[in-house]
Amino acid sequence: MFEGTELDIVRSCFVNITMNPGYAGRSELPDNLKVLFRTVAMMVPDYALIGEIMLYSFGFVDARNLSVKIVTTYRLCSEQLSSQFHYDYGMRAVKAVLSAAGNLKLKFPDEVEDILLLRSINDVNRPKFLSHDIPLFEGILSDLFPGIEQPTPDYDVFIKAAQTICAQKNLQLTESFTEKLIQTYEMMIVRHGFMMVGEP
Repeated sequence: MFEGTELDIVRSCFVNITMNPGYAGRSELPDNLKVLFRTVAMMVPDYALIGEIMLYSFGFVDARNLSVKIVTTYRLCSEQLSSQFHYDYGMRAVKAVLSAAGNLKLKFPDEVEDILLLRSINDVNRPKFLSHDIPLFEGILSDLFPGIEQPTPDYDVFIKAAQTICAQKNLQLTESFTEKLIQTYEMMIVRHGFMMVGEP
């Protein structure tokens, strides 16, 4: 009985609320609603183990060491980089890097795995960092991937198409504009959605 109405209970259905009030954009649940639900304790997942399993599923051989490097990268970023509202070092960020690494492994199956991971970490994170944080980020990557240089990806077809469109729209394709176009394209591949912040 609910407010004078008899309701059939479907015992195979239930309602749960995942609460993460410290996360960006989340708000605390009111106490009068909280008391209607049973509390279940949760724990922080083992990002390295999740990353290791996903990297193995993508065909990486050295998945254990590479997954530790991903987690270490984000830990060092959270400690050393400035605090910004749009910076995210949680599971969502790790998942984006893993997806990018999986896509690169499919495209370049014989490439050195450290290079693939370095490129995926770079591609996913560099676009969202502010200019003063990029040197710190590069320092973190050079410490974790010593002696590894990332080859320049081939975007000739993409850039030629951008040049054609810019000529039609009467726009100038500057170096910084080209870089942002490529970064936006790379984000579209690995994320469900994204937003652009900053001055127009």
